Amino acid sequence: MQDVKPILNQAEENMEAALMFLDESLAHIRAGKANPRILDGIRVEYYGSHVPLSNVATVTTPDAKTITVQPWEKAMMPVIEKAILNSDVGITPMNNGEVIRLSIPPLTEERRKQLAKQAKHEGEEAKISIRNARRDAIDKLKKMIKDGLPEDVEKDAENEAQKIHDKYVRKVDEMLAAKEKEIMTV
Repeated sequence: MQDVKPILNQAEENMEAALMFLDESLAHIRAGKANPRILDGIRVEYYGSHVPLSNVATVTTPDAKTITVQPWEKAMMPVIEKAILNSDVGITPMNNGEVIRLSIPPLTEERRKQLAKQAKHEGEEAKISIRNARRDAIDKLKKMIKDGLPEDVEKDAENEAQKIHDKYVRKVDEMLAAKEKEIMTV
């Protein structure tokens, strides 16, 4: 008899990956308060190669409305400033010669709704990935019946796949609720 555990484990790994991707996507959605992760996607030219901003500077949040970027080398100031300006962050950096400050402007009601909608879309994408992982697992289980797997074992494994699916969809809903609350809080 064949073992169904590897199929269920693979499905759970895929669902976990979808959850991690969602977490990463939600972190890049600006929610009105300073979060250094909104700068994660910015890459700067450093000795001939493009590296993440965090590899050439210290990024901190001294208060809820400000992000500071402290380059490790003074020569990197204009390069970092230009990279932030060219990015899709939408915040103009202020350079005082020592650090680059990004003041996070308060979000308008319309922008909050737009960001909440974007977060919901990201959540829906994650749910689709989770459903696909469940479907793939069930398809593999059905193929195993042809290879001699008892139907009752297959049905039990299918139910287990459904339970794993439900657990991850619940986690996605919780993450979305938390992000939406963060976005809509003034």
